Amino acid sequence: MIKQKKNGELIIISGTTCAGKGTVIDQLLKRNNNLALAISYTSRSMRAGEKNGVDYIFITHDEFEKKIENGDFLEYAKVRYGEYFGTPKEGVKKLLETGKDVILEIDVQGAQQIKEMFPQTILIFIMAPSMSEVKRRIKARGKETKEQILDRFQTAYREINEIPKYNYVVVNDNLEEAVSKVEAILLSEKCRVDRIEEIAVENQEEFIHEFLMDKDFENEPIKIEE
Repeated sequence: MIKQKKNGELIIISGTTCAGKGTVIDQLLKRNNNLALAISYTSRSMRAGEKNGVDYIFITHDEFEKKIENGDFLEYAKVRYGEYFGTPKEGVKKLLETGKDVILEIDVQGAQQIKEMFPQTILIFIMAPSMSEVKRRIKARGKETKEQILDRFQTAYREINEIPKYNYVVVNDNLEEAVSKVEAILLSEKCRVDRIEEIAVENQEEFIHEFLMDKDFENEPIKIEE
């Protein structure tokens, strides 16, 4: 009676620094075959341990700007140090058309750009349990200067102020619980009436006819509500 849409849903997951959003996404992808992660393009250099086409699609600065001119991105941003990051339009479209639900891991600025174009996009914000925990996680990395840590904190506070623009917020104080909460969000979104393509309800006469033709019920009394 209910026909679901053939295309998948677009899901944006953002979060503050050291909130563990990447780990949450990794677990979601491992546990759900119908989820896919859209790989972003970037003009920055590849870092040690990164793989082209897995972490990002790495292209030159000129190639990125050419793609901007061609309208190849759903959203893009020029960040500090003049590097670009962008979400490929065609890649996301192809994944959605296969019925896959597509996750985009992008910042709050890009999330709002896409939400304006596609209002039904599901926006989820991942948070660390506290800023003191963020500080502990950053220090545990041991890779950043005090100035860099301060910059991360300032950015995190700005991003937290954008939470009211999201549909959901999940605190990642326990990975298993955080992943389960995101899965519950995605499941509930599938049940929303405005995500159903068609509802076919037979009229009362058709119901009565089918009932009478069913021999299993031929001796059952029929009661029709007025």
